[in-house]
Amino acid sequence: MAHRAVFVAIESDGLRWTVKADTLTAGPEFSVDDTVNEEVRAAISRLVSNHEVDLDAYMGPVYFMMHSVTSEGRARELAAALHAALHGDLEPLNRAVPSTS
Repeated sequence: MAHRAVFVAIESDGLRWTVKADTLTAGPEFSVDDTVNEEVRAAISRLVSNHEVDLDAYMGPVYFMMHSVTSEGRARELAAALHAALHGDLEPLNRAVPSTS
């Protein structure tokens, strides 16, 4: 919060991992563009549909969380992609969670 940065982290939950992101830590001037938010929501929905994360995923617009990621590597990939997306770069998210259409 002191650095006005978006908080993104992964957390071990036994054999599974959780990915978290909170944009409130970036301060009141930071906001997620509507288009970006929709893309992030769609990606998380695909992860839920593919059973890569649990149904209880938080999908923004200021707080995002995905439970039950199967590996640390995948959690790190999703966290990095989410961080980039929240800053307007959707390419890593599109690579990590490709559209099915």
